Amino acid sequence: MQTILRYRGRDITEEDVRFIRQLIFEHPGDSRWALSKKLCTAWNWVQQNGQLKDMVCRGLMLALHRQGHIILPPAQKVTATGYNRKEPVSVQVDQTPLTSSLKDITPLEFRQVRKTPFEGLFSSLLKEHHYLGYTQPVGEHLKYLVFANKQPIACLSWSSAPRHIGVRDNFIGWTQKDREKNLFLIAYNSRFLILPWIQVSCLASHILAQMTKIVQRDWESIYKHPIYYLETFVDQERFKGTCYFAANWLYLGQTTGRGKNDHTGKANRSLKAVLGYPLTRDFRKRLRGLNR
Repeated sequence: MQTILRYRGRDITEEDVRFIRQLIFEHPGDSRWALSKKLCTAWNWVQQNGQLKDMVCRGLMLALHRQGHIILPPAQKVTATGYNRKEPVSVQVDQTPLTSSLKDITPLEFRQVRKTPFEGLFSSLLKEHHYLGYTQPVGEHLKYLVFANKQPIACLSWSSAPRHIGVRDNFIGWTQKDREKNLFLIAYNSRFLILPWIQVSCLASHILAQMTKIVQRDWESIYKHPIYYLETFVDQERFKGTCYFAANWLYLGQTTGRGKNDHTGKANRSLKAVLGYPLTRDFRKRLRGLNR
């Protein structure tokens, strides 16, 4: 059976496309969101905690739609990612400069805010103050606000790991089959923001050191599976990554600069440093499925 598209580790065949066309035909009044739910259920396309991968599925259906393989119903609202999402609403916060020493504001409060009333504040702060802005993570993800004496001082988001990172894959030493099976055991630090009016020496590395324990605990509690490794990218045209190195993260090398959907083999974006943080001594064995 001919493969039409490979998406998120799944080969989409002509038979799959016919199934999706039939699904759309049988439910003419359904939105793209409703269709993705039905397709996930039919294919048993679920996360480790049993939740449907409907956002990933919507991305697949949109790719097939753009390539002319299927015809989706009109989008209710089109965004840059193709998902029906509203822009974060601006939330005003206290911007009084904080210039204390680290010892004067610790211990800090780390609050996981995904699906809580604080999620809007998190999104607003990233939109307003992070150079990449705010984008909704796809797949498993957690969002954190860090507080000092009830004042928000930092934001971090963690999400599913990128599929193809050459220097990371070489560092772990896993095969393509290992990676496709066990990639969910890695969490990716997709955003890290210290709010611009916060000027506390060593704060960033302190937050990262604390987060390695917190995200490991929360991920297993929420998604019902462990993680054994953390990773991130650092845009070296903007940052040196000093706080990560101070928190004992490892430099593995650089990205290729081609992006996940590249088909040209040529760099089309800035190169980034790839940093990693093993959470267990035997992380390689666990990520290769040898000790689980």
